[in-house]
This record gives sequence, C-alpha cells and structure tokens, in this order.
Amino acid sequence: MAVPAQVDEVHRVVSTAFDAAFHRAVYPDLADPSQDPLKHYVLTGWREGRDPAPWFSTEAYLEAHPDVARSGAEPFFHFLTRGRAEGREVRASAHAEAWLTGTLGAPAPWSLEALLATAPKARPRPVFNATADRAVVEPEFDAEWYLAHNPDIAAAGTDPLHHFLITGWREGRDPSPRFSVRDYLELYPDVAQAEVNPFAHYLTAGRAEGRIGRHELGFRYDVIARQTPVEARLEAAIRASAAARTGAAEALARAIADTGARLADLHVTFSHDDPTASIGGMQLCLRREGARFAALGVDHLHLHPAKPWPMVRAAGEPGPLGVLLNGRRLGVYSAAAVAEALGRAGGRGRGRRSFAIHSLLGHDPDETAALLRGLGMTRGFFWLHDFASLCAGYHLLRNDVEDCAAPPPDSAACGICAYGPWRGRHLAAHRRLFEALEITVVAPSETTLAFWRAGWDHPVAGEVVLPHARLVDRGPAPPARKSGPFRVAYLGMPTPLKGWPIFRELAQRFEGDRRYAFTHLGGQADPAAPATFRRAVASEDDPHAMHAALEAVQPDAALVWPLCRETFSFTAYEAAAAGAAVITGPDSGNVAAFVAETGLGRVLQSEAALMEAFESGSIRTLARRRREARLYDLSFSGMTADLVEAMA
Repeated sequence: MAVPAQVDEVHRVVSTAFDAAFHRAVYPDLADPSQDPLKHYVLTGWREGRDPAPWFSTEAYLEAHPDVARSGAEPFFHFLTRGRAEGREVRASAHAEAWLTGTLGAPAPWSLEALLATAPKARPRPVFNATADRAVVEPEFDAEWYLAHNPDIAAAGTDPLHHFLITGWREGRDPSPRFSVRDYLELYPDVAQAEVNPFAHYLTAGRAEGRIGRHELGFRYDVIARQTPVEARLEAAIRASAAARTGAAEALARAIADTGARLADLHVTFSHDDPTASIGGMQLCLRREGARFAALGVDHLHLHPAKPWPMVRAAGEPGPLGVLLNGRRLGVYSAAAVAEALGRAGGRGRGRRSFAIHSLLGHDPDETAALLRGLGMTRGFFWLHDFASLCAGYHLLRNDVEDCAAPPPDSAACGICAYGPWRGRHLAAHRRLFEALEITVVAPSETTLAFWRAGWDHPVAGEVVLPHARLVDRGPAPPARKSGPFRVAYLGMPTPLKGWPIFRELAQRFEGDRRYAFTHLGGQADPAAPATFRRAVASEDDPHAMHAALEAVQPDAALVWPLCRETFSFTAYEAAAAGAAVITGPDSGNVAAFVAETGLGRVLQSEAALMEAFESGSIRTLARRRREARLYDLSFSGMTADLVEAMA
C-alpha cells in the first residue's frame, strides 16, 4: 500500500514557489500579519480554490487533470513534484493580470456610505462561563497529558482542567495532543477576535463546521514555529552571565585547599555544563573520565560556563565559570580568578598533566588557551561529541529540523539557516584554539572523524578514534516468543531531536493494530503516544539501567531515528546489546554506520519508507524469532584517561 506524501513534505515543497505577497493581496482575509498564508493554503486554501502564485490556477489545474482531482493530492505540490516533469499544462490565476499591473486592491472612490459601513463597532467583552465550558471540555480534556507537558502545574498541585479553563488556554497551553490552542487561533481569527476558549468553541461549533483542531504540517513546522531566534538566545546568555555573582581568587584558593587536593598530577576538562547536575551522553562520558583519572591518582578539574550558552563566547562577552574539583563544586569565578587561584595552589607542578576539551560552548577560545598555557599545558585532546567546531548549530540541523551535511559557509544553504550568520564565529574560534595549542582530535567513531575531516581544515596535531563503548558477545539471546505482536521500543527522552515525533506517529497510526506493540523506556512519559512506559535512566550509579530494562522487556526492535548525525549513540549500542534490532534512517550518522557494519538492524531511506515497512508488515522480518538474536555486554572506555595511559 503506497504511503501518500506527508503534509510537512507538501509544506516544504510548496514553500519554494509559493508567492505570499500575491496570496495576501488576492485574499484580504489573510492580510493580517499574524496569519500564515502558506500554512492556510496547504491546509485549507487549495480546497477553497485559492491560488498559490500568479502563474498557477488551482481550479484550472484540477479541471484539466481529473486524475489529480480524484487522487485528493494538493495540486501545486503535484505539479512541482510530478506534473512539471510529465509536461502537464498550467494556467495563470484569474487574479494574475490585476496583480501584475498593480491594479489589484486599488482603493474604491471615497463615499460617506462606505466610511460609515466600515466604521468599527463596539462589541461587548465576552463573558466567561466556567460551568458551561467545563461541561463541554471535560469529556475530551486529557489531564494526564496536560500535567506531563506542564510540570509547573503538576508541581503546584493545581487541578489541570481548572487551570486550563481559567488561564491555561490564554497562555497557549494545549488541552490534549489532538488540539493546538495556537494553531486554532491562528487558523481562525474570528475565534481569536471573539476571545472565547478555543477548545470549547471547537467542541461546540468548530468541529461541526469542518474546522480542524490542529494543523497537519508535521512536527518540523512546529519546531520552526516555536524556535527562539539565535540572537535572542545569545542575548539571554549574555544577560544571565553578566548578572552571575563570582567569587574572588582567594576564595577559590581556599576552597581548593579545603578539598585536600595537591594538584601535582592534574587533568583539566572543559564542557558546556556541569556533568554532575545533568544526565546525558557527554555528561556520563565526563564522569567516567573523572573516575578513571581518580583511580590513577590524578586530580580532575572541570570548568564549565556558569550559565547556558548557545555558542562559543567572543572576546568581551561575560563568561563566569563553574569550577568542579574531583566532582566537588567549588563555586563560580572569572577565568582570571581561576588562573590566579591555581597558581597559588601550585597549579604549575611537574607531575602528570593533561587536558581534554569536550565542548567549547560558553568558552572563549583565547581565554581557554591562555589558562591552559598558564598551567603549563600545551598538548591535549579535543572530543567530537557534536559538530560545534563546524557550526554554531552543533547538531548540523538546518533550522533545527533537517540535516545540512555542513555545506561551505558561503553557500546558499547556510544563507537560509538560522545558524548561518554564526557559523563563521565558530569556525574562527576553533581555528584559534587549534593554532594556539597542540591538540589531538578524538572521535568516538570512524564515520564521525571522516565527516569532520571533510567539513573543515582545522590545524590539528593528530587524530584518533576511541569508541565510548564496545560490544562484548555474551552468546545467543533467550528463545523468542513464538507468537505475539512485533514489539518496538523508543529509548530516552521524548524530544524531536531524537526522533520522538516519528515514534509517536508510528504508535498513533498503528494503535489497535494487533501486529504491533509499542514501548517507551526513558525518564519522562508522553501520554500522546499510545505506548507502554517504563522508567529507565542510565546514571553514574547505574550505568546499565537502560540495558537492563531492554533485556527485561525484550523488544524485537528499537527505533533510533534522530534528526541529527549522531557521533556515537549509546542508544543504538544499548539496544543491540539487549538483542533488539536497530531501525534507523540514512542521516543518523554513526547509527546508520553501526547498523551497516554489524548488520544488527535496518537502515530505511526515509520516513515514508519507515511507514510503508510497518504498513506492509515487512519490518516484522526483524522479529527475534526470525533472526538469531544475540546478547552483548557493554564495555565502556575510560575516555581521555585511556589515551593518556597509552602515551605514558
């Protein structure tokens, strides 16, 4: 069964040729700047016979090509993707001549009657009827989902329905995964103007009128629509950093002395946050690195920006640093205070010395190099946990939704990306760092190193591949179930970056299909997905929590479909170690490389191919009972400690 083009795909294609200025001029009801004419056209406009550009008539195309009309395909998308190649005829919009000659929308002659007819009329303020709205909304309000997506309301212990009815909808909070307050008010300005609860309106009138509860443009549209401009993120980081209180060098020197650390043997690391306060792949890597150095009798000093930063810092931008010594937080200090305190504490000792930069986000490269030189350190390592050394958009996602493959900085592709203007800043900053120090780049996979090397010519002292973990064969998996549904698992936090919306769509589309069962293993549930939730979070104390949960659940496959290129992916390794097949896409970086190399799963070429594999049932060939699944142990590396030991 063929899978039709998804709406977000239609949106992306149509956006390349859609003439918004023409569309607004022709259809005055869309003239309000808050209205998105492209979204309106893709969702409902074409069905109303509206034209997307002066050279294309929607009605004429459907009339001339009845097969397109019968298929229900959006005509402009059909022409751009197929019709043009097939030589299909198009006709200009009936409004084209007026638009092109400048007569469209010319003002009518002044008259008193016209003035009086258009004079604004006072309207009464709408009366809020809590009882009536509650009676209408309560049957379809998803309280569990509301609390899961609004943790502040859950923490306050407030009745979720009452909150939604009184203030929640005014704050743009949605009552269920199938209704969007923001979308409804944008699509229907008459409802917004009436100042009534949009969900109540939809349930009492809108649904019967054929109005939709949320747009169907896909999660990528939502990501872009809710994206905070990079400039605003930078300004917020600067304000927060400038307001941070910092301690003096004397205070830091005393704090260091209080720990009992001698600093004769010292390993220094840099990253974007406090690894003891956050859970994630990089954070766990840093904890393992620190633990390994501790076992070797080496003190571990970690420096991170005191406030979150979206990019590297430039000279003059405030950058207080959080300081940890052997896992103990010592406070927040300026880089100058850190350098002075380390000097007082004997920071230039002649013992074993090493450093590793895990992330430069929030750091000034010149300041970082100067601090390391002050400690007598000039040779060290730089880890490729992401691609921040190639772009401020360190996941290499154009506008946070689509892999860009790191094109040349002056390319047109960078010109249409929110991170384009900031890419030069990151390339120059990392080049200065590599020029100032003798740095060996460490990649957790061959595919990551090869991609990084092709992305830019940073001057490095060396390159090495050291995987974060390896699979150690334990033998055949226990006998699989002889019957039952194909079990699919999602591992980790439900975020767009890691492909949660794709898993959610799968679970929703095949809910009730006896061929499939869906499970979510992670730290936070999302009731929008009809999947069984089981808490599983790897930590320093329990690094194998996810692995153990997978072995207990025994899924046939794990969907590991990140939007970005993964440099390693613990998730893929954990899934494979527990005997699950890994299902992924072509742009997943080391996930796709891992599957291709080991054969422990399948790489599908698109989201449409993924849906088709489930629709046809062909994905079920990955069931445990149809392959010889094996179990593995995960052997974690000691990170930089392994490299330093190898050099000793």
